Amino acid sequence: MNKSSRSEKYSFLKTLIALVLLAGCLWASQWQFHRGLDRQERNSRIESHVAMPIKPLESVRLNPASHEWQTVSTEGEFDTKNQILLRNRYSEGVYGFELLTLFTTINGKIFWVDCGWVKAGKDALTRPQLPTIPTERVKITGRVRLDSSLPRGSFFAIPTNSNSGLISKANAQGADSTEDFYLDLLSGSQSVLTPVVPAALPELADGPHLAYALQWVFFGGLVVYGRFLIRRDVLSSKEL
Repeated sequence: MNKSSRSEKYSFLKTLIALVLLAGCLWASQWQFHRGLDRQERNSRIESHVAMPIKPLESVRLNPASHEWQTVSTEGEFDTKNQILLRNRYSEGVYGFELLTLFTTINGKIFWVDCGWVKAGKDALTRPQLPTIPTERVKITGRVRLDSSLPRGSFFAIPTNSNSGLISKANAQGADSTEDFYLDLLSGSQSVLTPVVPAALPELADGPHLAYALQWVFFGGLVVYGRFLIRRDVLSSKEL
C-alpha cells in the first residue's frame, strides 16, 4: 500500500470517528431535550392539579393516576396500630422520617396517609416523638399520590410497632389490602390533623436539561470543526 492510499485510509477513519462522535452528541442532545420537555410537562401537571378545587375522594379513586396531586376530602378512621416510618427524610437540613398511618374510609376503602415529617430521636435507639392522631371518625383533606412513588425496600421503611418492614409486607402479613394510592395529609376536622411539617411538593424547576441539550449540540459542532481543521492541515501539507 503506497503512502497516498494509507493517507486516504486514515482520513476515512478520522471522518468515520468524527461522524460517530457527532451522532453521539446529537443523540445525547435529543435525550436531554426530551427530558427537559418531560420535566416541564410534569411541573405543569402538578401545578394545574394542585390548583384544582377540592373533590370527594370517591370521585377520583378509580383513576388516581389522572388526579395525582389533586386535593381531595374523605371521612373515616386512622389505625394508629398500623404506622410506618420512612427513613432519609429531611426538613430544613434536619434528619427525620415521614409518618405513614393506615386509614379506612366509611366505605371500607383502606390506604396509607402521609401524616407529615417527624424529627428523628437523639440516636438510633431513641424512638421519635410521633404526633397525636385521633382514632375516632374524622374528616381529612389531602393530596392524592400514587403508591408507586413510595420507596421500596427495608432500607427505607421502619415499622413503629411490629416486625413488618415494607408497606407491601405489611399488607401481605395482615388481612387488609390497600388502594394503589395514598394521601399527603394537609388538614382535618381536628386541629391536630394539620401536620407541623406536611409532605412537601417536589421542586417545580425545569432543571438544566435544555441547557445540557444545547451543550451537546455545541460539542457536536466542535467535533465537526476539529475534523475540518485536521483535513485542512492535511491538504496544506500536501501542497507543500
